[in-house]
Amino acid sequence: MSAENEVHKASDQFYAALNRLFNGNADFMEEIWSHNPSVSALHAIGGRVMGWDNVRESYQDVAQIAEEGQVKLEDQMIQVIGDCAYEVGVERGQATFAGYQVALDYRVTNIYHCEAGLWKIVHRHTDTSQAMLDGLNQT
Repeated sequence: MSAENEVHKASDQFYAALNRLFNGNADFMEEIWSHNPSVSALHAIGGRVMGWDNVRESYQDVAQIAEEGQVKLEDQMIQVIGDCAYEVGVERGQATFAGYQVALDYRVTNIYHCEAGLWKIVHRHTDTSQAMLDGLNQT
């Protein structure tokens, strides 16, 4: 399997985990994220999160208030450069956060690193979503 196909497989795994997250279960993020203390995320709800423990906690916090969510990546482009790869696209879908329904529509970049033969996310950056922030402020 080519490296690009392997990154596509990792991306599919990430978006399956993200859909589970938007339905209240953050557990599957463990499998696709690197557990390195240098990983980082710039989430749609704003702010920067550094280190796997903090990234995991941020996903767990969202999962506690998320339900009935679905998101998919559109206009996907993947580039592989050695043992690193990046993916860009637009995430679209909807979810309910603390009872507030939110439309999801923002640009995203996911950066992967090949660790022991497996592609893991090491950084995620999305546009800030005012709709998500509004929903979270309802809590």
